[in-house]
Amino acid sequence: MDTVESSELLIVAAEPRELRGILRQCRGVKRLRWPVWFARSGRLNGCRLTLVANGPGPALAARAIRVALDRSQPDAVISAGYCGALDPVLAAGEVFVAVRIEANGATYAGTIPPTGVPVLRTGTLASQDRMIGTVAEKARIRQSGAAAVDMEAGAVAHEAYRNGLPFYCIRVVLDRAAEGFELDFNLFRDTDGRFSRSRILKAALKRPVTCMPELFKLERRGRLASRKLGEFLGTCEF
Repeated sequence: MDTVESSELLIVAAEPRELRGILRQCRGVKRLRWPVWFARSGRLNGCRLTLVANGPGPALAARAIRVALDRSQPDAVISAGYCGALDPVLAAGEVFVAVRIEANGATYAGTIPPTGVPVLRTGTLASQDRMIGTVAEKARIRQSGAAAVDMEAGAVAHEAYRNGLPFYCIRVVLDRAAEGFELDFNLFRDTDGRFSRSRILKAALKRPVTCMPELFKLERRGRLASRKLGEFLGTCEF
């Protein structure tokens, strides 16, 4: 039996697939016809959830949260999805909660969510405007003290703070610190700024021996990360 709904949460991700694990935990999922790539509502652990995804990077994330805030009144905002590890101790599929977000010279605090999970990986998240795809780039950013990297959390945190809303950043590791990508995914974005799967596949087929296994691995990791994110949110009582 559901508990009495006590709060409304806005969850912002880059891609719809990042939210699949959360949606599987929800009841009463409904499509929202908002001017963003993806928007749904549902209920989880007595909370009303609004889930939006509008593509990678700060500009698209900022638009997503602004659209959502114009149409809803959340009690808190969560930046959720995948991240890349900078700290070698972080494993693929591991939940990482950012307690500090650094983006474009600004710093935002992230709150640890109320969860029954006894041990959490926490630390600083570096929020960049491009996908970090080489081990050398990761090592350079790691020198700042960040443990993980993403593309949207800084923009989401900025809008949450600007509107006086509590902010959480919950990520799941997609790639480890010692792992780089064969392709520079930043080269394969469409006119809206989203990663073009067709262009990525076309580029990978030119180097199938190295690139195709990597794409398959990332797809498997993405499914695992989405599931882990949903399972973790299912333990939280906001």
